[in-house]
Amino acid sequence: MLRETFIALVAKYTDDDRLPNELWTEIEKQYTSKKRHYHTLQHLDNLLAQLTELKHKIQNWETLLFTLYYHDIIYNPLKSDNEEKSGDLAEKRLQQISVSSDTIELCKKQILATKSHLESADNDTNYFTDADLSILGQGWETYSSYYKSVRMEYSMYPDFLYHPGRKKVLHHFLTMDRIFKTDFFYKKFETQAKQNLQKELELL
Repeated sequence: MLRETFIALVAKYTDDDRLPNELWTEIEKQYTSKKRHYHTLQHLDNLLAQLTELKHKIQNWETLLFTLYYHDIIYNPLKSDNEEKSGDLAEKRLQQISVSSDTIELCKKQILATKSHLESADNDTNYFTDADLSILGQGWETYSSYYKSVRMEYSMYPDFLYHPGRKKVLHHFLTMDRIFKTDFFYKKFETQAKQNLQKELELL
């Protein structure tokens, strides 16, 4: 599903039969890096499932798909510019297949929005950033697997360095009036997300 959706998407923009597979191979290589434990193809698959459920509400579906595939393509836990670099790479690849400049600009904005997950004037962006956070509102077993995977991505840090940073992230979400900006995701995940975040905080 993940690969097929991407291949079909790219094929709409290029007559070069090799490009869709070449671009997919790059994505696959990045998201299957041994250093990744949460920001993987499974994360993309979960996002695609969440967003497909509300596809009828999305105004620019193809733009959102490009955002999905490229939003974490560059990921280094030691760096703070992953979103910017992911957006830049997305721009290069979308230019390769002659995607319009307006679509590329929106895609880059949506990728950058995942840095803060703040409310946007663009509702598609809100749906995407909410979907990106939907893991927070899953059942405890799934959520605990998520935070353990994130911890593995930061395995270079000992607990006494990792825990304060993680607590800061958890407090940030817990003090927000709403984690999820759209009613669709708010009704579905908000209550469970707050419970999960509080429980993880108590375990640190």
